[in-house]
Amino acid sequence: MKLEFELVPDSCWYSNLRSLLPPAGWDAIRKKAYARADGKCMICGIKTARLEAHERWEYDEENSVQKLSDIIAVCKNCHETIHIGRTSLYGGEERASEHFMKVNGCSYSEYRKALGEANAAHRRRNLVPEWKLDLSLLGKFL
Repeated sequence: MKLEFELVPDSCWYSNLRSLLPPAGWDAIRKKAYARADGKCMICGIKTARLEAHERWEYDEENSVQKLSDIIAVCKNCHETIHIGRTSLYGGEERASEHFMKVNGCSYSEYRKALGEANAAHRRRNLVPEWKLDLSLLGKFL
């Protein structure tokens, strides 16, 4: 699937690069992602004047490591779909589900399966008491 759900473990909420870096550092990083995207969402490919920076993370559950794997530029619809849990809290799940199915060319059943798998991973990752942060990839963006 081109567009996937990325449910961040509860203990990692609010520990994003924007909150960890000085404003100038985050600004430089997000602008590099926008430049790489060349005005298009890096997931669905739609051309848009307003892109949002999205941090991609990998989770090593055995070693309790949350590792930065990429920073991409995405459209608002893809970003809301990636963060379906947050989006649902604000009443946007239906719009996000439609976008997920459109981008991935999948059925409602496939959407529900992917969401179930993402929720299972989220529950499993929430069992890790504390995540160590690996920002070694950050040098690539600075």
